[in-house]
Amino acid sequence: MAHLSRPDLGSATWRKSSHSNTQGGDCVEVGAGLPGLVPVRDSKDPARPGIVVTGRAWAAFLGALG
Repeated sequence: MAHLSRPDLGSATWRKSSHSNTQGGDCVEVGAGLPGLVPVRDSKDPARPGIVVTGRAWAAFLGALG
């Protein structure tokens, strides 16, 4: 099995989901700035590691929602 290194998410520009509310509920942030990758994290705990998916996987996920 190949080992993939974790990209540095410190350079990502994060934005909160437009479906998040101001009540502090369950929110997701999506990062930009990593070519070909989409980092996702919990906005309530941004210090915890998020997940990183390929742009293709993210597009498929969004397509399945719509």
